Amino acid sequence: MASLLLAVIYLAFISTGLPDSLLGSAWPLMVGGFEVPLSYAGAISTIIFSGSIVASLSSDRLLRRFGVGMVTAGSTLLTVVGMVGFSLAPSFPVLCLAAVPYGLGSGAIDAALNNYVALHYAARHMNWLHCCWGVGASLGPYVMGAAVSANQGWRMGYGWNAVIQAVLTLILFLSLPLWKKNGDRGMTKKESEPSIGLVGAVKLPGVKAMMLAFVGYCGFESTVNLWTSSYLVEFKHIDADAAASLASLFFMGITIGRFVSGFVADRVGDRNMIRLGAGIIFLGAALIALPIASEGIALVGFLLIGIGAAPIYPSLVHAIPHHFGTAHSRAVTAAQMAGASTANTLMPPLFGVIAQYVDIGFFPLFMGAFIALMLWMYESVSRKNKV
Repeated sequence: MASLLLAVIYLAFISTGLPDSLLGSAWPLMVGGFEVPLSYAGAISTIIFSGSIVASLSSDRLLRRFGVGMVTAGSTLLTVVGMVGFSLAPSFPVLCLAAVPYGLGSGAIDAALNNYVALHYAARHMNWLHCCWGVGASLGPYVMGAAVSANQGWRMGYGWNAVIQAVLTLILFLSLPLWKKNGDRGMTKKESEPSIGLVGAVKLPGVKAMMLAFVGYCGFESTVNLWTSSYLVEFKHIDADAAASLASLFFMGITIGRFVSGFVADRVGDRNMIRLGAGIIFLGAALIALPIASEGIALVGFLLIGIGAAPIYPSLVHAIPHHFGTAHSRAVTAAQMAGASTANTLMPPLFGVIAQYVDIGFFPLFMGAFIALMLWMYESVSRKNKV
């Protein structure tokens, strides 16, 4: 039963990735139909990630009441509602309304699954499970691109992705008995002690620095997710269809990188995996910053950025019990997910303002700065916090 549950968790991670990359890949095609400025993608992402913050802050309480399985299945259902809403939205305000369940679903499932896996599985599984997130995040833009290439439009792209997500949601609801047989609340003896809560977690030494590390990485990832296609179209003058496909290379790189990382993560360790990933990202960012409008260079650059990003988030999450203890891991993870969602909320629209009023060409520098912040903060935590 434990092996079957692990297979379900792998599918759940695919479902977490599927909605994440759609807005960034489709926005260059959506913006004309809604007759809004390019920077309004930031408004949509703000609503989505604001929902994620609310869900993350509530996750500790929800998990203790309903268990990991129900929270995971229910959250995935909310993302289906959001994706269908995007597909049918007749106007920009309705699109904003559909972004609410989109975000609420994403935030709760992140906190639920990440803490469960960090407590119950080795680092290799954390990387392979997040590799499945990359499968979903790569599949989303691919399905979107296929729909657009078939002249079905971006709305059908969202529609087909919603169908896939609905199938995954059904599987998750059917798997609820497995969670109950394997400990539905997913708590160790220490973790079942009364929670210190979000405020108590933030007061623990090192938690604020760890939150800034998550802010750095997630600010980078969410900006790359949302603005890659627009950067390639507006700054590199690459065709919109090709740009949508090239944007998926970031997630393809993450997927490949996490698959490979799973074989070495236990031996190399979280800290060294984070350092290696950051170095590869800096190399990829330098490539796409070159003043050359080449699809080949963009391909290599974004693939490298994805490969570099691959081990960072799983390693940050997996390190939480090591740095802050098993008893506090659920509350600390909820705090980190809230910090991550805050970065996801604020950084894409911030870059949208830069893109519209300064220059979208600052994109590589922007992503490099956030990876530098992540590395600095995590090194600080690694030196000072060991349980």
